[in-house]
Amino acid sequence: MKYKDYYAALGVPREADAEQIKRAYRKLAREHHPDVCAAPEAEARFKDIAEAYQTLRDPDKRAAYDELGRRPAGEEFAPPPQWAREFAGGAGSFDEVDLADLLAAFGRGRHRGAHQGSVPVRGRDHETAVRISLEDAHRGARLNLQLADEQGGARTLEVTIPPGASEGQRLRLRGRGGKGRHGGGDGDIYLHITLAPHPVFRADGHDLHLDLALAPWEAALGAEVEVPTLDGPVLLKVPAGTRAGRKLRLRARGLANGRGGRGDLYAVVHVDVPGTLTPRERELFQELATASRFDPRAVAAKGGAS
Repeated sequence: MKYKDYYAALGVPREADAEQIKRAYRKLAREHHPDVCAAPEAEARFKDIAEAYQTLRDPDKRAAYDELGRRPAGEEFAPPPQWAREFAGGAGSFDEVDLADLLAAFGRGRHRGAHQGSVPVRGRDHETAVRISLEDAHRGARLNLQLADEQGGARTLEVTIPPGASEGQRLRLRGRGGKGRHGGGDGDIYLHITLAPHPVFRADGHDLHLDLALAPWEAALGAEVEVPTLDGPVLLKVPAGTRAGRKLRLRARGLANGRGGRGDLYAVVHVDVPGTLTPRERELFQELATASRFDPRAVAAKGGAS
C-alpha cells in the first residue's frame, strides 16, 4: 500500500482546522477542474484533491489517517498491527485495499466498535467534473457519463441533474459509486458542476446578467424593449434618463434555485451610437448639439468630486 500525503495535496498544515481545509479544497478544485484547466494532469490532480478532502473533512477518517504519522508520498507501507487485528485478523487482508477505502472502513469500524472478522468495506466514492449549459442548470437534464470502474474499464451511467444546479455545486448520487465488499454498502458519486459559457447570459449564483444596448434616444426618452430570458423574450421598461452602466432588474427571470424560486435577471445598459449617419440623422444630431446644455464631462466631474 502506498502512502498518500493528503495535507500536501490540499496545501494545508497538519494542524489546519475544518474551515481551512474546506477553503483550500474549494480553491484547488476550481483551479484544477478539468473543464477549466487545460493541463494534461488536471483530471488526476482534481481526483487527488477530492480524495484528500474526503478523508480530511471527516473527523474519524482524519484521526485514523493521522495515526499513520508523516511519510514520504508514494512510500510503500503496511497498516499498523492494531488495524489488522481490529478489522481482518491479519495485515495480509489489506493487500488489495486502497488507502482511501481503508481509512473509510477504519473510521466506521472505530465508531461502532468493530473488532475481528472481515470488515465490511464500503464501495469507493467517485468524483467527476460535469459541465452543463445554463439551460440544463435551469430546467434540469439527463446526462450519460463515462466512468472508470475498479477493474480499469469504463461504464456508462445515466444521471439526472435537478433544476437549480449552480456553478461550483457538488451533487451526490447515493449508491452509484464502487461496489462494496464483505457486505459493505456501495459508494457514492459526486458531481462537481461547472456552467458552460453562454453567448448571452452571465451567471452569478442563480442571478443572470446580460448586456443591453440602447440607442441614445431610448436611454434619454425611455422605451419598452424586448430582452431575452431562458424562457423566451419579455418586454422591459427602460426609464427615461437611463445612463450607461445602470442595471435594470427583472425579478424572478434568472435561474431556478431548486427550491421553487428563481434568481433575478439584470440587464446592464450600454448606450450605442450609429456607426454611420444619414444626412437627416446628422442634421438632427447637430440640432441637438446646438440646443442641448447637457455636458457629460461636467456631470462626471461633479460625480467624482462628491
